[in-house]
Order: sequence, then C-alpha cells, then structure tokens
Amino acid sequence: MTETEIVVGPPPSAVMVQLLGGFQVSQAIYVVAELGVATILEQEGPKTVAELAERTGAQREPLHRLLRVLAALGVFATEGEYVTVTPVGATLSEKHPQSLHGIARMWMETHYLPFSELGHSVRTGRPGSDKYLGEPFFDWIGADAQREVLFSQAMADITSSLRTGMFDGYQLPPGRVVADIGGSDGSVLVELLTRDGDAERRGILFDRPTTVPAAEGTLAEADLTNRVEVVAGDFFIEVPSADIYVLSYILHDWNDQENRRILASIAAAAAPGARLLIIEGVVPDGDEPHLTKAIDLTMLGMLTGKERSEQEYRDLLDSSGFTLDRIVATPSPFSILEATLR
Repeated sequence: MTETEIVVGPPPSAVMVQLLGGFQVSQAIYVVAELGVATILEQEGPKTVAELAERTGAQREPLHRLLRVLAALGVFATEGEYVTVTPVGATLSEKHPQSLHGIARMWMETHYLPFSELGHSVRTGRPGSDKYLGEPFFDWIGADAQREVLFSQAMADITSSLRTGMFDGYQLPPGRVVADIGGSDGSVLVELLTRDGDAERRGILFDRPTTVPAAEGTLAEADLTNRVEVVAGDFFIEVPSADIYVLSYILHDWNDQENRRILASIAAAAAPGARLLIIEGVVPDGDEPHLTKAIDLTMLGMLTGKERSEQEYRDLLDSSGFTLDRIVATPSPFSILEATLR
C-alpha cells in the first residue's frame, strides 16, 4: 500500500464478524418488539432509558446496552439519556400503519431455532425445519391455535406493509367473482374489491378452517361481509368456482409439484378463460440486492418452496395449463403476474 492509498470502510474480517452476528441482532430486535419499546416511542415520542425500563418491566442497564447496539444499526437514535425511534425502528410498533411487529415475533418464535438445521436443507434438499420440529412446518403451526393466530398476523403484517402502493392504478380483469385462495385475514381481497369500484363484484375468501376466522373482522371493518363469502377448505384438494383467482404470497411456499396440485384444483373449479393473479416477488438476474433473495433463504430452511424467476413462473404455469399473459411491476417488492386458464 502506498502513502497515497486510503482504506475505505471496515476490513473484510470486521464485515464478516457483523454478518456472523446477525442471529444476535435479530434476537435483539425481537426483544424490543416483544417488550413494546418501539410501540411506546412511536406513539408517545422520546423517552429516557429509565422510563422505558419501568414501562416495559426491563432492567435499565441491560436495556440501555440493547438499545445502544440497535441505535448503531439505525433502529433507534439516542441523545444523552433519551431514546427516539427511527423510521426503520417504528415499523416494530404494533400501531404503525406498516407494522412488522407480527413478523418480528413470528420469525423468532417459530423460525429461529428450526433454522439451526439449515445445513440439513442444503445437504438433503428437504426443509431443515422438518427435522427440527419432527413434522412439516404448516402441520406444526396448525396444531396450536396460538401459533396459528401469530402466523396469520405476521403474514398480514408483512404483506400489508410491503405491498404498500402495489395496487395503485391497478384494474382487476373482467369477472364477477374473485376468489382469494389462501387469503388469510382477507386484507388483499378487501383492497382489491374496495379499489375496484364495481359493487357488483363478489368475493370468496378461502383458507384453512383454523385461519378463516381471522378474516371476519377485516371484512366487517371494510363493510364487505355481505359481498364476500368465507369458505374453509384445503386448496390441495378443492377450491370454489370463480372467474378470477388470487394467489397472494402462496406459491413461493411450495415446490413445483405441490404448486401443480394447487393450480390443478383451480383448473378443475374454473372455466377456460378464467384469470389468475399471482402476487409474488420475481427474482431478478445477477447479484443485485432484492428482497426475494433474502426471503428465498427462509424458504430454503423452513419450507419446500422457493422464490422464482420470471422464466420459472412461466414454466410452472405452462405445465399446469395456464398462460402467463404479463407481469405488472409495482412500487413494492412484489409483482402481479396475470395468467389465463387455457
């Protein structure tokens, strides 16, 4: 190195240490979310560490150390004894319009320990979570009502937060009945129907028997109870008849064979020409950062599914009797893939 050369940024070893410590950061973020620290600060403004400790039942000194770490990562900002939440940290508030509080809790309470079997996933091609939990992840979730509620809330949080602006200017294809398959709390279907402006359209909210109760409040709040039928079932076996089918953040959970079963259920219930709207991230080529690449790591460790490229979606749909018509890019990390049943 010459005298004129300047070292910019931390050395590679320091970068790697930060990457290796990611599991500690995720736990720290979980703790402040679970304690309600972000909710207090986002709703009420700056507080001292002592005030936050008293309000949350934490010890002042350990909480100070936790907040100091997260402030260095841009989650909080500190000035003397006072702590302020940043725009990034505010998404951990339960009250934030783009809250990720549910996903922070769900990932740490259901994904964190099973993800220790990621090596099993890479060596065998099977979800490491199956080995850790002793059964497939969705079977484990469905066996406990509290886990089911937490999972539904987390999925609602991440889709409603990340899909901000996704449907701006989007027009549903022609068709009277819109069925949201695996629609969870119904928030996607509500947004599609309320933005559409056609009061004659009807909706069907379809999901597992343990999940559909979560949609009742969402539909009632949107005054859509009379326009949307809530149906419980298994999309691997049978789905209701409709003109337009919505699969929002569903296909990425399953491998190609399992997805063909879902698409076969839709093809059996629909008439030729029925439309399919797939709301998913599309993996771009190259090394550029994209949310889908990070989420694909979750798929690798926890489920049989994966994030897919445009060509992979095109091939999957074609093999299932659907033609991919177009991909609508949105301001969100997600795209809307429109397809037609041949």
